[in-house]
Amino acid sequence: MNSSHLSLSKTGLETLQWFIFLLASSVALPIVIGSIYEMNFTEVAGLMQRTFFIVGVASLLQGLLGHRLPIMEGPAGLWISIFSVMAVTGSQQGMSNGETLQSVETAMLLTGGFLFLFGVFHLAEKLLPLFTPLVTGSFLFLLTIQLSGTFLEGMLGIQQEIEAIHGTEAILAFLTFFIVLGLSIFGRGWLGNYAVLIGIVLGWLSYRLFVGNDSAQTADVAGFALPEWFAWGTPNMDWSVIPIAFITAVILLSNVVASVVATSQSVYGKAAYSSKQINRGSAVLGVNHGLVGMFSAIANVPLATSAGFIKMTGQTRKQPFLYASGLLILVAFFPPLVAWISGIPAPIANAAILATFVQLMGLGLSNIVSEPLDSRRLTIIGVSYLFGIGCMFLPMEVFAELPLLIQNLASNGLLVGTILVIILEQCWRESREETSGVK
Repeated sequence: MNSSHLSLSKTGLETLQWFIFLLASSVALPIVIGSIYEMNFTEVAGLMQRTFFIVGVASLLQGLLGHRLPIMEGPAGLWISIFSVMAVTGSQQGMSNGETLQSVETAMLLTGGFLFLFGVFHLAEKLLPLFTPLVTGSFLFLLTIQLSGTFLEGMLGIQQEIEAIHGTEAILAFLTFFIVLGLSIFGRGWLGNYAVLIGIVLGWLSYRLFVGNDSAQTADVAGFALPEWFAWGTPNMDWSVIPIAFITAVILLSNVVASVVATSQSVYGKAAYSSKQINRGSAVLGVNHGLVGMFSAIANVPLATSAGFIKMTGQTRKQPFLYASGLLILVAFFPPLVAWISGIPAPIANAAILATFVQLMGLGLSNIVSEPLDSRRLTIIGVSYLFGIGCMFLPMEVFAELPLLIQNLASNGLLVGTILVIILEQCWRESREETSGVK
């Protein structure tokens, strides 16, 4: 009897700990998207509700049918980049925010279709050789470069029409940034594990104390509601997003592989994966993208940070993870609770998520230097980064005359740089002397 109670208590605590991790990893990006697309509080609350629902469903599906490991499916940083770029290009084309979001829905649905086909027809395993350490490292590095501007603008309160830095909000945002960063580096146990959540809570309380509450947050919401289908409207069939959808699908496979390898090492003590596991993971990730497109949320990807959570807490059992995913789905049906969470100020949310990108940058650099940086690799890096990062600094007006089919692709420095790394590395093969170490 006592052992049974202890087992239930342990399962309950592990479930709660997983739930907090899922929540902390899901809460910031919907607020960032809401800020980019000038959504009001009710719209952000709806996006938050749908995000919680999809994160829970996607994690559950992967744990039961996909790679079958306790890996959280969370909002993908790559999609934040695509949301940001399409917001600007849509504006240049005279599209409203609503019309642009309908194009984003189309991109997510098409990406899901490609990922599903990759998995079902066993194409995912054949694409794995493309993702060398140089490619994955460059992708992570360019991702942090491109997103840092968006998050920094959010911290300073200068997104959209607001051009002046808000002093108090900026100071609180930077304090939040350093709290999250400090706890993640120096915090022990739960302090380090929940650094993002702790930073958000402290930043939110400070914001309420020194800045006040947004009156828009008094909007009434129903006590119980199902997540809305196609909240941004029915998808627009925009042919220009097809190349982005295909390339995004290919690049997202690297997230699947990295997450499975890292988590298997934390759970089983060895880094390993099977081609069948990657194919299943790709197919279910495709299904999850389809659900995201239908529920107008932010596309998810397996988060490799789940491996760090498992290693720090010692929670290797999958059962509490599945319970926590179900609990997050349940929370999504109660808008008042979701609305309360959605009240997190945008500067605080941006600061917390930017702090997590410090380790992402480090991961990218460590991947790049994991192989000797000979003349060939340095040239590939130099050419790809010059064009990729250069595109990030070009004004969107310069792409206005390009065909719609390539406009979104050419204006996204992350995709330009990553594609160049892949193409150059595949076309410029190492010589036998370099491979064998002969000079």
